[in-house]
Amino acid sequence: MGEIHYRKNKKITANQLAEVFRASDIRRPVEDKPRLEKMLKHADILVTAWDGEKLIGVARALTDYSYCCYLSDLAVDQGYQHKGIGKQLVNEVEMEIGEEAALILLASPTAMDYYPKIGFNQIENGYMIPRKR
Repeated sequence: MGEIHYRKNKKITANQLAEVFRASDIRRPVEDKPRLEKMLKHADILVTAWDGEKLIGVARALTDYSYCCYLSDLAVDQGYQHKGIGKQLVNEVEMEIGEEAALILLASPTAMDYYPKIGFNQIENGYMIPRKR
């Protein structure tokens, strides 16, 4: 592993996004490339982590830059996990949104122990209308 570089709003392809999702073991619609393309197109913030030319991590967020920011995706290649890359991706998002906006996410059950370790507080007052597909 070389030096990890972080890039804000660097364009990536749906194939690259699918590959990092697969490598991270996050559950996303990796076979639905048009949907991944829309996910990239409509994100307000995209922070990527690179080992040389290899995409190894991604944080994708939607925000108004003044009140709230939803961290929709945080994915790091399993071969690079436990090295602070996810935490740094979150830090980069925080720097981008500033101090006025709250950073909010929905965690998968397998990641519930991870987020408090990188500075998130658990909240109990949330609701959602789930995706149809």
